[in-house]
Amino acid sequence: MDLLLYLCLVLVSLQVSDGTHRQGKPDWFGHAQRELHEALIRNYNTNKAKNVILFIGDGMGMSTVTAARILRGQLNGSPGEENLLEFEKFPHVGLAKVYSSDRQTPDSAATATALLCGVKTNSQLIGLDDSAVVGNCTSQFGAEINCMNDWFEEQGRSMGIVTNTKLTHATPAAGYAHAASRVWEGDVHMQGVPGGCKDIAHQLVYNNSNIQVLFGGGRQYFIRNRQQDPQYGDAFISFQRQDDLDLIEIWGRDKKWRRYTPKYAWNKQQFDAIDPDQTDFALGLFNPQHMQYELERDKGPNGEPSLAEMTDKAIKILRHNDRGFFLMVEGGRIDHGHHNNTAKRALYETLAFEDAVKTALKLTNSSETLIVVTADHSHVFNIGGHSYRGNDILGVVNPIAPEELPVDGNAWTTLSYGNGPGYDWGFRKDPNSIDTTHNDYRQVSAVPLLYETHSGEDVPVYANGPMAHLFDGVHEQHFLAHAMAYAACVGINKQHCIQHAQTKPVFTPMT
Repeated sequence: MDLLLYLCLVLVSLQVSDGTHRQGKPDWFGHAQRELHEALIRNYNTNKAKNVILFIGDGMGMSTVTAARILRGQLNGSPGEENLLEFEKFPHVGLAKVYSSDRQTPDSAATATALLCGVKTNSQLIGLDDSAVVGNCTSQFGAEINCMNDWFEEQGRSMGIVTNTKLTHATPAAGYAHAASRVWEGDVHMQGVPGGCKDIAHQLVYNNSNIQVLFGGGRQYFIRNRQQDPQYGDAFISFQRQDDLDLIEIWGRDKKWRRYTPKYAWNKQQFDAIDPDQTDFALGLFNPQHMQYELERDKGPNGEPSLAEMTDKAIKILRHNDRGFFLMVEGGRIDHGHHNNTAKRALYETLAFEDAVKTALKLTNSSETLIVVTADHSHVFNIGGHSYRGNDILGVVNPIAPEELPVDGNAWTTLSYGNGPGYDWGFRKDPNSIDTTHNDYRQVSAVPLLYETHSGEDVPVYANGPMAHLFDGVHEQHFLAHAMAYAACVGINKQHCIQHAQTKPVFTPMT
């Protein structure tokens, strides 16, 4: 019966046209038949995942994915709606429930801890279970959780972190730090905090010396407060270290003492000069604070690498380890664009994030590398109106039916926010008189806030590679960490992997 069904579908797929029919109109029927055929012949990949790459689009909810999909299509000259982002082509898709232990709508510290450590926790906590009290240093002792990097290190596998936020920011920090407050990024933020806790930057260098690739921003938390930043002088000196430690120098000295080849870079020229084949460890701190938005990124010698370029170099370094690796890549500035109600920035950050996923796909093989793409949470970001196909996603709703004309007589943009700094205080201008495609344009919000909030709806999960089918369906967010660990045979779920055990010695910084 299965063979008969397969042959019938093959015949149908041969009969329908590829692309368009009826004088150039889309062949919706044929497209659906081909998609059905592909679904029916799909096989599960049950290999062991040698490598796992987790892509986290910070704040990349469904409306962001949809709008970015349309934008990408329009930039390529099509109407846009029919487009698919690269990760939307993955064969397995699910949803993750993002609430935290204490909040209906979570923050990035709790969601990153769920994704990277496998448990839900309270908002503001980094790498701790929900027995810890926010802001209470002593409460974090005994609440620390082993996370993905720990599980991979136990197996002698390599680890890497790539982000365009500060390396000490909530999402990347959850992969390596334990802190009762996400604010404790540098020791300047811990003045007067009793209990002996160390700041997140200090923990990264002193407690996580085997993470082989670290690319991102946040340089201010790694250099002395009497030291000039190589690019900005003393502009951020008040945020620099109060303990007189040069964490960058300490990081490099540790690697050299262990007879490894470390490379440090603070700009694109130095980054480009890093030869992955001659590098064991790499640290890149490309901005004192967060890295630049993609739309404004300086691509010159003193500028910054793209998220895709950092992903490329990270994989080429990490793949030296024959046992495999875990890499977390965060598109963190999607979130910041939304918080400021600047949808264009958020969407172009999403496209830069997609470029990074494309890079990973080119450099890896789906037979041995599991790639999971998801968001930590969403935003109160909306797509509305009844515009024609192909209407500029950054533009004004067109057409506006008489019965849908706002009472103030002004048009409105396709994109809007539920809250944030775009509130107009009752003096709404006709967006037709404004350049709504400008980088700094703020879409209108319904509630006046200085900073737009997250939203609490489920976020998408896209998976490709070994055990990707485990991510189908609706899951608690912290389930994703368990599924990735199961696929890679790390953590507690290793029984099914005994037959895959490696017996030959391999090079790794952990041996």
